Amino acid sequence: MDEDFDIPAAEDMMNDDMDLPDDNPILKVGEEKEIGKQGLKKKLVKEGEGWDRPESGDEVEVHYTGTLLDGTQFDSSRDRGTPFKFTLGQGQVIKGWDEGIKTMKKGENAIFTIPPELAYGASGSPPTIPPNATLQFDVELLSWTSVKDICKDGGIFKKILTEGEKWENPKDPDEVLVNYEAKLEDGTVAAKVDGVEFTVKDGHFCPALSKTVKTMKKGEKVLLTVKPQYGFGEKGKPATGTEGAVPPNATLHITLELVSWKTVTEVTDDKKVMKKILKEGEGYERPNEGAAVQVKLIGKLQDGTVFLKKGHNEGEELFEFKTDEEQVIDGLDRAVMTMKKGEVAQLTIAPEYAFGSSESQQELALVPANSTVYYEVELVSFVKDKESWDMNTPEKIEAAGKKKEEGNVLFKAGKYVRASKRYEKAVKFIEYDSSFGEEEKKQAKALKVACNLNDAACKLKLKDYKQAEKLCSKVLELESTNVKALYRRAQAYINLADLDLAEFDIKKALELDPDNREVKLEYKVLKEKMKEYNKKEAKFYGNMFAKMNKMESIDSSKSSTKEAEPMSIDSKA
Repeated sequence: MDEDFDIPAAEDMMNDDMDLPDDNPILKVGEEKEIGKQGLKKKLVKEGEGWDRPESGDEVEVHYTGTLLDGTQFDSSRDRGTPFKFTLGQGQVIKGWDEGIKTMKKGENAIFTIPPELAYGASGSPPTIPPNATLQFDVELLSWTSVKDICKDGGIFKKILTEGEKWENPKDPDEVLVNYEAKLEDGTVAAKVDGVEFTVKDGHFCPALSKTVKTMKKGEKVLLTVKPQYGFGEKGKPATGTEGAVPPNATLHITLELVSWKTVTEVTDDKKVMKKILKEGEGYERPNEGAAVQVKLIGKLQDGTVFLKKGHNEGEELFEFKTDEEQVIDGLDRAVMTMKKGEVAQLTIAPEYAFGSSESQQELALVPANSTVYYEVELVSFVKDKESWDMNTPEKIEAAGKKKEEGNVLFKAGKYVRASKRYEKAVKFIEYDSSFGEEEKKQAKALKVACNLNDAACKLKLKDYKQAEKLCSKVLELESTNVKALYRRAQAYINLADLDLAEFDIKKALELDPDNREVKLEYKVLKEKMKEYNKKEAKFYGNMFAKMNKMESIDSSKSSTKEAEPMSIDSKA
């Protein structure tokens, strides 16, 4: 294909695009443009306010005057002195109105020219509107009430009656406190309840309530239109106690107020330590690892038995402990580090994060083995452990050394997760050493090497081989001839099945320290692994080649059979 095609200039292309119909055109006062592709036109008479426009489902309020193209007026809300209200996008008005009014802003005045296809069509609306009539409407958008289609399927429409506070919404685990009244379409009250509390994910009354509260703010009051699929469906609901019956396939109108809610959070990923906030705390600060905290505390068993009470009696001192120091059970330790000053929370702690499989005698009662325990905690005050940015260089080096020693003690006790955290914190204190003096840089380097090596040993114990490999690589960037780093990285590579890389590291380690017993033993382990791997590989390829040979023999026997057959096609030649 040799022809060259002319590409229109950008300016020409822009002009071409400007002639296309636009669903939401930008107009100047006095300008007219087409909306969409069905002949609807809009002429701007007066600019509106802001940027917001009504959406499908919103309840709009307008003044309008309707005329034929010859100027004959057939209707006017202005003459009646009463604005016209309707729900946008629900087919309550002609299609041209639904399409046109959603392009308007509050206070805007526009003239819409509406073709018969988007108005009353071939039949018209006798006696005032003839068949196939194009109509003009002078419309002013006075206001609208936002009505949201919550599930985007027309099942629940939400109209805000009273705006709520702030911006947060309840989540699935949260406990909400609501007031509601549910009515049938004829106005019959099906239920009226004040002050009921429920967990969002568990729901209450009908599915619409839990779906709606997740979109609400504290103090918000709404009116819901609920279709049967989010109400009581095809079966309906019989009358029970104070609640009336709901017929099958009934649409409900529910007034719902979100009074407040208690935030419930998962302190641990496995959901075995849960925290419900009973009273919000102050500010944004929370205790860090090593913080000194003061709390009021009540510990209970599932049957309500109190086994611990601290800081509640008159004149009694508050309960004090240091976080991340194993001075309290793990679940309480973790939860307190998520709290703010002044916060009151209820904790549910599974045995794994409490007293485990052993019974434990506490101050006021015995906690049986495998008990889930419940605490009510108020974080009265705390002093955070000093962070690296609050320290000078000697303090950073001292803090790093202290954390390293703490890590060593924990490692020897078999507490590898907590030991690893200590080593990581130690390295953070001295991570950025550009402002250090030469002697301080040497000290920092020695600490980084020791902590990363020890952390790698923790990761190997925890079977986190990828992280162990990364930590050893960091050490080797600082000291390329570190035998321990090569040895531990080789261990990580063996477990990651990177046998060639493991062999490279072990050989290098033996070059540097030929008599190192641990490295020699690891080399034996590696050789065994390589033998095992080679056997498996040989078996795999042996099986594969055997199958290929079998296929080839089948193919050759088929072809020889074909050659032996008489060539009947050519017999007449």
